[in-house]
Amino acid sequence: MRRVLPAIGLFLLAPLVGEFLLGDLPINAFAELVILAPMYGGGALLIREVCRRAGWGWPSLVALALAYGVLEEGITTQTLFNPGWAGHHLHAYGNIPALGMGGPWTVFVLSLHMLWSTTIPILFVELLTRDRRRTPWLGRIGLVVTSVIFVAGAVVVTVGGYSQSDFRASVAQYAGCVVAMAVLILLAVFLGRSRGPATRREGRVPSAWLLGAVAFAVSSVELGIWYLGKDVVPAWLYVGLVVLTYAVVLSLARYWTRFRAWNARHELALASGALLTYVWLAFAAPHVLLPASPVIVLTSHVVFGLGAVALIAVTAARLDRAARADRAGAAPEVSPVR
Repeated sequence: MRRVLPAIGLFLLAPLVGEFLLGDLPINAFAELVILAPMYGGGALLIREVCRRAGWGWPSLVALALAYGVLEEGITTQTLFNPGWAGHHLHAYGNIPALGMGGPWTVFVLSLHMLWSTTIPILFVELLTRDRRRTPWLGRIGLVVTSVIFVAGAVVVTVGGYSQSDFRASVAQYAGCVVAMAVLILLAVFLGRSRGPATRREGRVPSAWLLGAVAFAVSSVELGIWYLGKDVVPAWLYVGLVVLTYAVVLSLARYWTRFRAWNARHELALASGALLTYVWLAFAAPHVLLPASPVIVLTSHVVFGLGAVALIAVTAARLDRAARADRAGAAPEVSPVR
């Protein structure tokens, strides 16, 4: 049982971060975890296992996470194309009539899945499983079972969503999603085979505290504009800022990992800064999708926010203990991301 605990943890953490921490679902809808975990958790776990089995690094994992986002939002829930999904006006800000899409919504929601629904939960669980960070958590049977669970979860969510709305994307829109996913999967393969230097070199990297603060600020600006600043920031300026920001941040992170000074604390700092953005947004921009009283909503934000803080604290303590063990002569810490 202990061997699969990291897999179970990721299976549950992905939907908890993706839906509950952000504030989409209140605590009295906790039973929804049973419906969401197979798709969210199963998807994150499959992405992680594929990359670790193939020996691919984080760039490949991020590309596959983005492909997952296209699947969920383009085909399963259709929010990329349904402007009135769940009574919202998702495409009014930066509408692209020719594509039947909203530019800002597309980059916003895909970034949520790329980072918060998949990459960040994977990183936290890996940091907590120090000696198994780069090894598979599942055997062949576990991988097959997870795949079946993921497909079943995607079908359940799709059928449930389609039964609640008469909207259907066009054949061209569905085809576009399939092409986009195929391109992202090929990109993941290419990035996985284009590995960096085998040995890391000397060089300076920013402090973990600085990286955490920057991650918090950058993610707060991105998500804050969507929830609170659409009346102030022009739609296409927002799209440009988001795309440019991710290009710069991901490129810098990949560059810094080539130095020996980069370690797990830097990874934790980046993930923690982004995770804490979800915490404050849940309070500042209420957007609960299911009916709940103000008391329940506030309780939800407090409980899940404290859970996020606890996760960061436990992970940091785990890394501190590992560092002390290393200094005492234990096995060296597993090398960080490529």
